[in-house]
Amino acid sequence: MKRFALASVTLVLPVLAAAQGAAPPTYAPPEADRRAIQAVVDSALQFITDGNAIGLTDLMVPEAQVYSIRTREGRLAYAMRTRAADRERTGGAPVVERGFDTRIMLAGGMAMAWVPYDIYVNNAWSHCGVDVFVMLRVGSGWRIANLTYSVEQPPACRPHPDGPPKGMKGP
Repeated sequence: MKRFALASVTLVLPVLAAAQGAAPPTYAPPEADRRAIQAVVDSALQFITDGNAIGLTDLMVPEAQVYSIRTREGRLAYAMRTRAADRERTGGAPVVERGFDTRIMLAGGMAMAWVPYDIYVNNAWSHCGVDVFVMLRVGSGWRIANLTYSVEQPPACRPHPDGPPKGMKGP
C-alpha cells in the first residue's frame, strides 16, 4: 500500500506543478464571432430603446427566457418572462438603454456577453445594472437563449462613462 501511495504522489506532483503554471482558458472568441455577438447585443439594446418587442424577440430562440433581479424591501427578488410573453408587450414609457464595456466569451456553439448598462425612462435616470446575454449559434448566426439583467443604483452599478444622454439628467 505504501508503494502505491508513493507512486501516486510521484506521478501526481509533476502534473500539479505544471497545472499551477498553466494559464486558465480564456475562451476568447474569434474576431468574426465577437463582431457577430456584439451586433446581436447592439441590436437588442436598440430594439429595447425603440420599444420594438418584435424586433427584440426575433433575436431570440423560440424557447428563450428573460430574467430580472432586483432588491425589493431589502431582499433579492427575481422575475421571469418567456419570449412569447415579451412579444406581446406593447406601449410603456419611452426608454434609452445604453450598454458599454461589453465582455464576450465563447465556447463551441455558446457565447456569453456581459454588458454593463444604464437606462433612462421618460427622459430621466431610472437605474443601471448588467445585462447578461447567453447566446447559441443557430445556423450561421447567433440567437439569444437567455437574457438576465440586474436592476441597481450606484454605487452597486455604474452609469455609462459618457455621462447622461443629451438633454437628460443622470443620477
